[in-house]
Amino acid sequence: MQYTYIGVDSHKDTHTAVFLDCFFEKLGEIVFDNTAAAFPDFLSAAETFKQDGTIFLFGLEDVSSYGRALARFLLNNRQPVKHVNSYLVSQERKNISIAIEKNDSIDAECAARLLISKFGTLSNATDDEQYWLLRSLVVQRDFIIQSNVRLKTYLHNLLTQDFPGYHNFFDGFEGKAALAFFTKYPSAGTLKGVSEEELGQFLCENSHGALKIERARKILKATDTTSTVHEIRNATINSTLQQYVFNMKELEKAEDALAKTYAEFGTTLTSMKGLDVPSAAQILSCIGDINKFSTPAKLARYAGIAPTTYASGKKDMQYSNQRGNRELNSPP
Repeated sequence: MQYTYIGVDSHKDTHTAVFLDCFFEKLGEIVFDNTAAAFPDFLSAAETFKQDGTIFLFGLEDVSSYGRALARFLLNNRQPVKHVNSYLVSQERKNISIAIEKNDSIDAECAARLLISKFGTLSNATDDEQYWLLRSLVVQRDFIIQSNVRLKTYLHNLLTQDFPGYHNFFDGFEGKAALAFFTKYPSAGTLKGVSEEELGQFLCENSHGALKIERARKILKATDTTSTVHEIRNATINSTLQQYVFNMKELEKAEDALAKTYAEFGTTLTSMKGLDVPSAAQILSCIGDINKFSTPAKLARYAGIAPTTYASGKKDMQYSNQRGNRELNSPP
């Protein structure tokens, strides 16, 4: 009874806050902009709905994305904030009489109801700036890798049209010599009039002497140099190759920053066999501060690797957990 409960549904442009007393009675609702300038006005307006002799208790479904700025503001203003899991909000929405509807107001009210009914089990929101930075680097690295996979597939489809056996010329197109070759000769027609000696000299210069005239002879023999030169297609290949090279440089920078940030945590995760820095950083960024888990069992349930039990009478079955953090319980 010492709290006025405030559930907040967070979105990119606006937040919706619903106020409840300890008897689940709705006291009011405020919709405000998701901007730093709007947060002080919201906190002042919230005083209108505060019950006498109580303090605020905020419940945010999102404390790491759209709701991160609000969570930080509230914590900096010494307001108690709890993280309300989105799955719990979804289940609560099914339990109340207005379950046939879904909008920001209902989700905010469900978050506030959970503050009351699950007060002791909800985790406190914290300003984990270091973990947030680590998570940002992990996501950036994954994005670059996924982008490169698509670029490599696209380049393969383009190059095999004129160089169907290009994998016999080079080990892929990631090497310096291969990139130099396909940049200068993106299609078979561009090799028209190029002699074995000229191509051999070009390959030798770009491979530090590893590829010589024999490789040039092999390429020219397997290529139809009388093919038509399509300038637009050549420009597409060159542009895609440049994007791939740029991504590889950005990936190197991201991994260097990730390694430095991970080292600041002083963990020993990489001492486990088969766990490198990117994998350890991903695990650490998903878990956050491990001190929020009072037992190993709670961490296992959060990760979704603890089995679930279905028992009835003498039957006792265990099944794999379908919940939990998908990144932590999915195979690499």
